[in-house]
Amino acid sequence: MRRGRPHGGSVNGWGVGLGGLAVLALVVLVVDFVQRHPYWSVFLAFVAVATTTALLVLRSRRRARLRAEQAERDRAIAVTDAMTGAEFEQWFARLLAASGFRQVLVAGGSGDRGADVTAIAPDSRRVVVQCKRQSLTNRVGSAAIQRFAGTCREVHGGELCMIVTNGLFTAGDGVRLARQLGIVLVDRGELEVWACRRTPPPGLLTR
Repeated sequence: MRRGRPHGGSVNGWGVGLGGLAVLALVVLVVDFVQRHPYWSVFLAFVAVATTTALLVLRSRRRARLRAEQAERDRAIAVTDAMTGAEFEQWFARLLAASGFRQVLVAGGSGDRGADVTAIAPDSRRVVVQCKRQSLTNRVGSAAIQRFAGTCREVHGGELCMIVTNGLFTAGDGVRLARQLGIVLVDRGELEVWACRRTPPPGLLTR
């Protein structure tokens, strides 16, 4: 037994046709109105353009105000203590951008292989950053530094390799290892000054 063809195509065709007729009718009405009332048409067009422009300006100003408010909040290191790891990465990326770094990209995730944020420094070096959002009682140790050192340059092509934390680093072996491997460590104290002044720690861009 033959089955009848579905009527969906016909329905869609009718819908398109009716839509086209509606658009055509609207165009005819607009043209007729313009011909009958040219001065009113100019006035209404002016009002429409002015209204659209005003809305765009207000939207732009609102975005600028929100960015300024966010930047002001970002100046306080204490805001990082309630952040997740991903939020801390975004926070530090904004700090890099505000400090003159270019092409700032947040690449954190399960497959980032240690590169949470990448950027180009003002001195044109490629920057690779690992962000460690920690509690003040949980310090970043030498094991994390070793893992990062193994991927920063060889895998990610980093020329300026940096580990940044809102906490502290383990004193002793970890700090010495970072010096030996050329890994820049930025702890809470340096990060607080950096965030407040929007300038990197002294010597960061001349190493």
